[in-house]
Amino acid sequence: VQLQASGGGSAQAGGSLRLSCAASGSTEHIVTIGYYRQGAGNKRALVALVSKSGTVNYSESVKGRFTISRDNARNTVYLQMDSLKPEDTDVYYCNAERLILVADTPRIENYWGQGTLVTVSS
Repeated sequence: VQLQASGGGSAQAGGSLRLSCAASGSTEHIVTIGYYRQGAGNKRALVALVSKSGTVNYSESVKGRFTISRDNARNTVYLQMDSLKPEDTDVYYCNAERLILVADTPRIENYWGQGTLVTVSS
């Protein structure tokens, strides 16, 4: 699976940005796709993800401000980021989890796209 991320950039507080991530390759068994964020010296943390069935999960810090959506036909996920805050500044990474069988045992493979810098100024 290859993940091509786009979008991001700079915005002022209260503004909006949109991230996109297109999956290609062996996408048929992708179960969840979404975004994580990582700042210098920090662990990668969940922002939002969406399952193939449409179930979404958001971090508490972005609930009500960010919206994740998934176009299964295009294997693309979108993260609409509204009401941005300076603390949203970070590098955002697209992530896909793919379910595979290894000796009849289900396992999850993780794939990452390139990081996208989001900068929010006050």
